[in-house]
Amino acid sequence: RAQQLAVALATALVAVPVGLGFGGPHLVKHGLAAASVAGVLVLVGGLALFGTALAVSSRIARLVVRVPAWIGQIVALLLMCLTLGQAVAATNAPRPTVGQRTPADAGLTYEEATFPASDGVTLSGWYVPTRNGAAVALLPGAGSTRSDVLDHAVVLASHGFGVLLFDARGHGRSDGRAMDFGWYGDADIGGAITFLATRPDVDARRLAVVGMSMGGEQAIGAAATNPAIRAVVAEGATGRVVGDTEWLSAAYGTRGAISELVGVLTTRFTDLLTSADPPVTLHDAAASGTPMLLIAGGDVADEAHAGRYIRSASPDTIELWIAPDTPHTGALRTHPAEWNARVVGFLERTLGRAG
Repeated sequence: RAQQLAVALATALVAVPVGLGFGGPHLVKHGLAAASVAGVLVLVGGLALFGTALAVSSRIARLVVRVPAWIGQIVALLLMCLTLGQAVAATNAPRPTVGQRTPADAGLTYEEATFPASDGVTLSGWYVPTRNGAAVALLPGAGSTRSDVLDHAVVLASHGFGVLLFDARGHGRSDGRAMDFGWYGDADIGGAITFLATRPDVDARRLAVVGMSMGGEQAIGAAATNPAIRAVVAEGATGRVVGDTEWLSAAYGTRGAISELVGVLTTRFTDLLTSADPPVTLHDAAASGTPMLLIAGGDVADEAHAGRYIRSASPDTIELWIAPDTPHTGALRTHPAEWNARVVGFLERTLGRAG
């Protein structure tokens, strides 16, 4: 019976988070498709095995240790769902689709753009030509596409900036496998910057990256390795690897320390499931000295904490705006005039004005 318990429990501790991490997102995104059904079946099988493990432990354990044994198994399952489950979800994310709205619907002249990432994966986007020589690569967040940052592009283009809105790999119409922790950011952004730098209408000395959520984290990371990036605007950036959460224990005490432990395991599981290497921390990347504007949603406490921690790497080159009464990546919607003034003003200062 002890051997039966060990096999059932070990299998359940893998099957449940794998089924949850794979089946859950696909079920929400695509309904009862083949991938979601497969994930749900694995989840149901894992839960059945977990139930078997609880039943076996109740038969072989003495009464005095029966309840602690149940609690231990449940805690182990929850921990695996929070770590392995997150890793599976991030590395097997369903592909989001590009929306119907295009830059033309917003009154912008644009062209379809395809270009290789630094590692050769073909990426897809829209390019709005520059009118002032400067250009911006504009990145959406995880589970989003170029359509979701179209309003941001309208603001930037209205001030003359060229804007390349593109889908991260595995998103929208870009090739490759999605990685929703943004570990391929250096390669994807490297390709976008090369695309912009080689266009005849663009001054290659005046390039910036603006990113939302995962896109913002990728922008911060890429700035540390790509000297062609002269400025970064990152909204809703918090972290991609465990080192990005070193502020948690100081901010939240024991709860934060537990979250850091979860982050350690999540990063290690993720590293096993993707061919991408874990990137440097956002704090270390920010120390590169590239001018940055960080935007945090005032309604999301973690964004302000993370923003302050990232800014501490280079206070002289990094600005932080905590937008009040604002959800994740919602500053343009809640404070349109201030987003316009802050972001455009920052880009004009760092990239220079036309002429």
